[in-house]
Amino acid sequence: MRAVIVEQPGGPEALTLVEREAPTPGPGEVLVTLVAGGINFIDVYQREGRYPLELPFVGGNEGAGTVAALGEGVEGVEVGDAVAWAMVAQTGYAEQVLVPAARLVPVPEGMDLEQAAAAMLQGMTAHYLVNSTFEAKEGQTAVVTAASGGVGLLLCQMLSAKGVRVIGTVGREEKVQLAKDAGADEVVLYREVDLAGEVRRLAGDAGVDVVYDGVGKDTFDALLSVLRPRGMMVLFGAASGAVPPVDPMVLSKGSLFLTRPTLAHYGVEREELLWRSGEVLEAVADGSLKLQIGGRYPLAAARQAHEDLESGVTTGKLLLIP
Repeated sequence: MRAVIVEQPGGPEALTLVEREAPTPGPGEVLVTLVAGGINFIDVYQREGRYPLELPFVGGNEGAGTVAALGEGVEGVEVGDAVAWAMVAQTGYAEQVLVPAARLVPVPEGMDLEQAAAAMLQGMTAHYLVNSTFEAKEGQTAVVTAASGGVGLLLCQMLSAKGVRVIGTVGREEKVQLAKDAGADEVVLYREVDLAGEVRRLAGDAGVDVVYDGVGKDTFDALLSVLRPRGMMVLFGAASGAVPPVDPMVLSKGSLFLTRPTLAHYGVEREELLWRSGEVLEAVADGSLKLQIGGRYPLAAARQAHEDLESGVTTGKLLLIP
């Protein structure tokens, strides 16, 4: 089979397409023939060595496909079943991958597997952000950075459905309408304005209830300043770079809350994983949650996919198709 591996940390050029033996599932594992793998910033961080993995490793953390073989002791899944997963290292950039059975979730009957792959990591991320990290409610105001990105578009939809007023930020004019179509009430071109001043103008003197920030360095300070007293800054990504250390006394200006959540801690228990994935996949299947697939890349173009993701020119979800 073919796989994209990283032998040494580095830039996109560190991604190498190789031929290797198909893996054999061990106890509790399932061999899955991949239909589509998700491309995410966590893949970039692992490739760079920021999130180190034992070398060499296969890229990717998310995907969907059909069950090809079962390891010893696996129950509740059969060969031929359509399954999906997220936040499982070395499972997205190869024609066949090993996934722990406990991390697999069923794909609704008839659902396109590319859609399932596109929904898992970003969909569950948006789900935990609006339902658990900060339980968004009708009448509140939220800022969503990178509102035309994969997570951003889903956040806008989920928040809008809850009756939350959404102020989105994007970096390019051509991304404004995408964010509005997803439910953003206002969209700010954050590189062209005083970001804090513009959000204050739109939100009013009271400030915003929550900021969902996946951009990081370029937006963090400005958006921390627009929170209402006891508002929450939810820093869930760092597309523009890591945020410098924060003096906790900054939070005392409004008794503010700051959290840096990750999906890894919002789906540890299988019951929670099935709840989140089930709600997301069913919403995609019935059309109430719409995905924007911004690019499909063959395995041989994994390097280009990373370059495009890091450049900030993409919208929606990127997929790797074996």
